[in-house]
Amino acid sequence: MKTAKKKKTISLVLGSGGARGLSHIGVIRWLIEHDYQINAISGCSIGALIGGVYAAGKLDEFEQWICEIDRFEILSLLDLAWKSNGLVQGDKIINTLVKLLGDQQIQDLPIRYTAVAADIEKEKEVWINRGSLFEAIRASISLPLFFTPVLRNGVLLIDGGVLNPVPIAPIFNDNNDLSVAVNLGGVVAKTINPIEKEKKKIETTGFHMKVLQFISSFKEEKVDLTSKDWGAYDIANQAFDAMQSTIARQKLAAYPADIVIEIARNACGTLEFDRAREMIDLGYQAAEQRFSTAT
Repeated sequence: MKTAKKKKTISLVLGSGGARGLSHIGVIRWLIEHDYQINAISGCSIGALIGGVYAAGKLDEFEQWICEIDRFEILSLLDLAWKSNGLVQGDKIINTLVKLLGDQQIQDLPIRYTAVAADIEKEKEVWINRGSLFEAIRASISLPLFFTPVLRNGVLLIDGGVLNPVPIAPIFNDNNDLSVAVNLGGVVAKTINPIEKEKKKIETTGFHMKVLQFISSFKEEKVDLTSKDWGAYDIANQAFDAMQSTIARQKLAAYPADIVIEIARNACGTLEFDRAREMIDLGYQAAEQRFSTAT
């Protein structure tokens, strides 16, 4: 009589990187299909979101929703705050996800879960492993200047990726077979099809212009929609990606995971959530390739 093969257990670390983080879904899909059992998740920013959705058993519903949403629906979820500490309040996005998926208490999840945010005043990571799942996610995704910070237990929290884009420390004491980290700040891909690159450029510019038009509709002064308007945004975005990529390399060099899956940091733009299917497929392929070389 044959006994069932025991699944290898995994502690999964999901990094930050905006819409590139939808590749986390593909990585998770690959692991499940190849009989790995995810017992613990540590994530920050988009990694905290995808990891939390999976831990709550709602990945199927989230994937269907994110793959169907278009740019106009993304814009409709931007509840502008007009505050000096952030452009978007973020409540509308979180409330939409809670309505779609339901909220749960982290301590009740079947998988050990930690969302990592940053206490910018004390310059330290904050590990959230109790309380409302989506409140923890909201704190962890508070990208500076875009989302307003979150006040939690008297502490002002921002995106965990500012201090640790691949938060491996929360899984140090796990007793699982493998630690797997997904770094969204990988080496810039140089083999981009020129046609696709130009198409992406046009699409990205169009999305940016729609955001500006949406914002400008609330102002007395109209925004001049020229390429120069986005010069500062592009520089800031690239600078943040470069910063996170450098920190991620340092963290992973000091505390390496057993397997590191890398997604090129130019795979898609930070806000290009309408490219969900492409990013999910990319994550699946990256997991397939990395595990094939690791065995």
